[in-house]
Amino acid sequence: MSGAALRLIRCRRLSTTTGSGVKKVFQWRNLSDGCLFITYEVAVLDKAITIDTSAILKEKYKSYIYLKAISSEEKENFAGELTQKARKELHKAARRFLEVSSWLFQQSLDEHFRHVDADPHEVALWVLLKRMKSTNKAVRLQAVQDLAENHHWHDYQYQTAAQVIDQRTAVGLARTPGVDLRFFRPPPVVQYLEDVSAEDGLRELLASLPQSEVDKCVQYFTFVALRESTQSLAAQRGGLWCFGGNGLPYAQSLTSVPSEKVESFCLQALVQHSKVQSHCDPIVKNGGLHLLQRVFQLRKDSLKIQRNIVRIIGNLAINESLHQAIVQSGWVSVLGEMMQSPHVIQASHAARALANLDRETVMEKYEDGLYVLHPQTRGNQPIKADVLFIHGILGAAFKTWRQKDRSISSEEDNTESSNDYTECWPKSWLAADCPNIRVLSVDYDTHLSDWTSSCPAENQRKSLACRSQELLKKLLQAGVGERPVVWVAHSMGGLLVKKMLLDAAEDPEMQNLLKKTKGILFYSVPHRGTYMAEYSVNVRYLLFPSIEVKELCRDSPALHNLNENFLDMARERDIKVLSFAETLPTYIGPMIKILVVPSESADLGIGELIEVNVDHLNICKPEKKDSFLYRRSLQFIQEALHKYINH
Repeated sequence: MSGAALRLIRCRRLSTTTGSGVKKVFQWRNLSDGCLFITYEVAVLDKAITIDTSAILKEKYKSYIYLKAISSEEKENFAGELTQKARKELHKAARRFLEVSSWLFQQSLDEHFRHVDADPHEVALWVLLKRMKSTNKAVRLQAVQDLAENHHWHDYQYQTAAQVIDQRTAVGLARTPGVDLRFFRPPPVVQYLEDVSAEDGLRELLASLPQSEVDKCVQYFTFVALRESTQSLAAQRGGLWCFGGNGLPYAQSLTSVPSEKVESFCLQALVQHSKVQSHCDPIVKNGGLHLLQRVFQLRKDSLKIQRNIVRIIGNLAINESLHQAIVQSGWVSVLGEMMQSPHVIQASHAARALANLDRETVMEKYEDGLYVLHPQTRGNQPIKADVLFIHGILGAAFKTWRQKDRSISSEEDNTESSNDYTECWPKSWLAADCPNIRVLSVDYDTHLSDWTSSCPAENQRKSLACRSQELLKKLLQAGVGERPVVWVAHSMGGLLVKKMLLDAAEDPEMQNLLKKTKGILFYSVPHRGTYMAEYSVNVRYLLFPSIEVKELCRDSPALHNLNENFLDMARERDIKVLSFAETLPTYIGPMIKILVVPSESADLGIGELIEVNVDHLNICKPEKKDSFLYRRSLQFIQEALHKYINH
């Protein structure tokens, strides 16, 4: 160690006076050889001893971020245990000096404290905080895990850590199971003009965004949100809003709770804007992050509004240049709390946003509509394969894969197991049975009829070909194709899977996805069409069928070609296939009951076909974990991935 780096501390005199008036002086030696030794003694341990601890207390308060008043009772205890506290506080002052020393941070914190007579619990926090800044990634990750798993920190230690942890560490803590939320600073308080409501703020934000690179529906949503005031929405009964015209069919519902409905309406437009990368910067620069915080806190009772807000944050987080702004605006604490929500959908939206923020352990990017059901947090379990869930018409990434709804009678008979119901069995059951796989669920908009359209400009629906290209790009960003893959599809989702694999075979960037496909599980997929498409043309309340339904017509040439081409490819590549077929009819509206996908249409032509005594909607919803439907599905997935997940 050079002489310039040597720190020399001289403590000249420490005096105490006994009850008899004898004055004793303790000499302190100079420090040398790069090692710091602080020693002190207390000569007389009686009631007459007096030590001036004001300097120690000042150092103590400086080291705390949050100050707490000391009660009279605490002061009495302090006097009673003076010797022990003095010893402890002297060491804290010494450590504080070391922490701010530039010389200290050039070397390992452990080495400087291993000979210091201090409380190990006090030292441990600073050791971990130091390790979190290590240049070694493995050291950083372990430090985050150790910090989160230790639940015995004092309140001031949580508060101190919240002030000093960096962006990378904060995101890592938020993605650690069971993390204490005291590690996160609350969102900053932002002053708002009293005469500017959240609704008006959203409108102003929308007005500031470009209208380029967004589809016609986004332009329409934005136009209506900017044009219509709360009063006009409440008074509107016809014209733009009339049913069957060029307006929104659900607009009259805005009259009941105008502000909340309009906020939801604006957020839908912002979700679409946030999908466009060039629009993300303007959203942040125009105060969007703080405005969304305001709406989030205002609408805590609306799960749908909160989900849309977190969708926007997750879309913004795809852009790494915006990570600092997202963290500084307090979203990590909000997402960390939402991750612990008992609602599967809420937690999964937060998990997607945090995964996009976590560049330390997550290399993939999850675009809008692609959700990680497992693993949603950091863990030591290596991921060896992927299982993708694709829903069908009128389905969704979560509701399609929920457990079968229980009847009132069954709930009365099984009151003890009522808490075992799961909103998403792939997340609850499959993840537990196959912990080393990644479970993904894809979401995309589908409509049975144009009558229920959300946007009048959306009459030209996306075909299978368009959706295939769109989803393939998202899957590529998410790293699908880097590991073995099993697809699980319901209804039209199976047709989409076949189309994606055929398209992947022709795209050099996606061919690995086809090579890694090891199995496909079909739940009532209409490989040869369905009668539903014909009913939707003839029945009054199912007028104006969408392109998706038209593509499902029985004996459709497009379906025939899709099926034949896929069969050739599946046989050539020896892809394992299992198909389930419904045997009970499904109610389509109050008057029609049909067998949506007959067994002959659900039979792909290869692999095993199993008929199940359920209807079309419940074919993918197991009644319970030990039911045949789930156990056979699990068996197929495990067999298809056996050589990969068991080694």
